[in-house]
Amino acid sequence: MIKTQNNKAWFLVLPVLVVVAFSAVLPLMTVVNYAMNDTFGNNQFFWVGLEWFEEMVTSSRLHAALGRQVMFSAIILAIEVPLGIYIALNMPKSGFWASFCLVLMSLPLLIPFNVVGTIWQIFGRVDIGLLGHTAAALGFDYNYTNDPFDAWVTVIVMDVWHWTSLVALLAYAGLQSIPQAYYQAAKIDQASRWAVFRYIELPKMQGVLLIAILLRFMDSFMIYTEPFVVTGGGPGNSTTFLSIDLVKMAIGQFDLGPAAAFSLMYFLVILLVSWVFFTVMTNLDRQESK
Repeated sequence: MIKTQNNKAWFLVLPVLVVVAFSAVLPLMTVVNYAMNDTFGNNQFFWVGLEWFEEMVTSSRLHAALGRQVMFSAIILAIEVPLGIYIALNMPKSGFWASFCLVLMSLPLLIPFNVVGTIWQIFGRVDIGLLGHTAAALGFDYNYTNDPFDAWVTVIVMDVWHWTSLVALLAYAGLQSIPQAYYQAAKIDQASRWAVFRYIELPKMQGVLLIAILLRFMDSFMIYTEPFVVTGGGPGNSTTFLSIDLVKMAIGQFDLGPAAAFSLMYFLVILLVSWVFFTVMTNLDRQESK
């Protein structure tokens, strides 16, 4: 008997495709148009081909912003992933305190990005902020508006405070999925705490940790609101990451052609790294299913 395929479900997907076309594809094509043309206003465009891309590839400004961005993402991942795993390992597994910890860890994730930046902007001020005033009282010359190192420390600590909870919650979910039989077997074999973590917990958390690393990399690589509210990209250009530099180029200087080429290159880097993470995750799933 030949089974017929019902394609009526595609009609339910059609509205979604239309919304995606208007919200993603059409703006993307507009950016491509600006990246390939120059304009002097009045909707008059002049074809320049890959000129803006060549300019961005050789731009020392772009290289500096990219270096700062890569450094920031690397520091964030190096801190938040181990810290999130440590918190998840020490959270209660059941009962009232487990629920309390889950709610407490979720609170920073519910705060809007601009509010987070405003909180830390006030928190770090020397005159009225608790952090800045305490640092000054202890004899530290802390001023994130004038010192690049202090600005970096403030932005990094702010991001760690805001997003470590995400890694901790994902790691906690991975730990909760481990059957108790594994722990019982390890107890019988008198395995050390490190051995339990190395051979039981860490392998079982690989999937969720890759998701956490992917999400945190993408978000940290595209971060804009929090550092812009706190430092505005300063002092100087010390915290001018790629997204802040892109906005300055497009809106502040109104260089639409270079900004469009910049944004497309930015998008392709994020897409490439996300594809690499997805490929690694897919291969891990296939190995675990064998």
